[in-house]
Amino acid sequence: MSESLKYKTIKAVYEGKKKKERACVELGLSKRQVNRLILAYQEKGKIAFVHGNRKRVPKHAMPLEIKDCIIAKYQSYGNRRPNIRHFCELLAEEENIHYSDTTVRKLLYTADFLSPKMQRKTKKNLQRQRRKKEDSEAKQALLPKAQDFLEEPLKAHPSRARKKFRGELIQMDASQFCWFNDCVTHLHVAIDDASGDIIGAYFDTQETLIGYYNVLEQILANHGIPFQSLTDKRTVFTYASSLSKKLEEDTFTQFGFAYHQLGIDIKTSSIPQAKGRVERLNQTLQSRLPIDLERNNIQTIEQANRFLKGWIKRFNKQFGSKAVESVFEKAPKPAERNLMIARVSKRVIDSGHHIRYKNAFYLPIQKGNEVYFARKTRAMVIEGFDGNIYLNIAEQIYHTKELKEHEHFSKEFEQVPNDTKKERRKYIPPQSHPWKLASFKRYLHKIEKTYEEYQTEKNKTSQLQL
Repeated sequence: MSESLKYKTIKAVYEGKKKKERACVELGLSKRQVNRLILAYQEKGKIAFVHGNRKRVPKHAMPLEIKDCIIAKYQSYGNRRPNIRHFCELLAEEENIHYSDTTVRKLLYTADFLSPKMQRKTKKNLQRQRRKKEDSEAKQALLPKAQDFLEEPLKAHPSRARKKFRGELIQMDASQFCWFNDCVTHLHVAIDDASGDIIGAYFDTQETLIGYYNVLEQILANHGIPFQSLTDKRTVFTYASSLSKKLEEDTFTQFGFAYHQLGIDIKTSSIPQAKGRVERLNQTLQSRLPIDLERNNIQTIEQANRFLKGWIKRFNKQFGSKAVESVFEKAPKPAERNLMIARVSKRVIDSGHHIRYKNAFYLPIQKGNEVYFARKTRAMVIEGFDGNIYLNIAEQIYHTKELKEHEHFSKEFEQVPNDTKKERRKYIPPQSHPWKLASFKRYLHKIEKTYEEYQTEKNKTSQLQL
């Protein structure tokens, strides 16, 4: 397990999904040792983390072939067998196998072969040990064992301490409740295990991928990239077979791919007690939040989501902030997150040089000009977090233009509206402007010229131009 942990952690550092500082915390190693492991991974790959003594037999151990040979040799004598010391002499003479009688005796006793010259006392002791072993096995078969009371590992939820660092583990869940206006809505929420802070919350009509995407965007924008996430086994996180094979309905692919790009490890559990932190948070929110929503006359989901921003800050100040040190990593820029937190699906260019997505037609655009691809060209549709549609064709991203069902105006019967406005010329103030004069004089001083000399040269230039 330690070798597997080292491999996954060093691989993530090498691929740029994790920092060396976080790897030091996870593995309990110094930065110098982490650098050494990275170099070993570059040279040997995964095999560099396998211990050198794995599956290696000690040099002083008796080989398995010789053990089988000794037992088969002793068994071949039938009813008349030599004593152990004589048998060792025969082994050395006939088989060229040299071992002490003590070693051979232990091997034969283990295989239930007794020496004919064995003393009565030794024979009785061995028989007593054998009967005792058989009796204990029979009693253990009747008596209850500790293993009979063990819980299945998948159902176990042992108590554990909070994580040490902020961002080390976040728990996510959605709570179905009448939050406001006597209608059932779903509150998607994420809590940091170490600090107890709510780091993301979003209302939606159902527990959806979009709801969890909004929570993830809040985490990235306000805190950064966490290390690990613990959720339940919903179709948003884990694959669930469906009659429809459309890729955009495979929600695990969408959310899992977004986590993979960000380098976040995701774990799921169907047991509520395994993620007790967020389950208790849901109970607290159900007892407090509806009252505050009613006091502020919240009636719609949009109003509730706006209200959550300030309410969460007050909640964290009162109940959270139990940890200070953080392992959140810097999140990508908003433009990059827009394509990471996205829904991806496959499409094919049709005969009209466009693709169909959600009952609408889209045409690829590059630098404001329409691009026409041949029929049956494979394309990857990317629905960004902001709702814009992009096309990935041959590893190149294109903007799209939605084709309207009807034209907004007729070229034959209506006057074409002129929406183009004349671009206003940008005013550039001269160097003699009061706001620039002080810095311009410092520049002239550096080049060993006075402001009066600059004015004289400027006047001469203007006279020559006239």
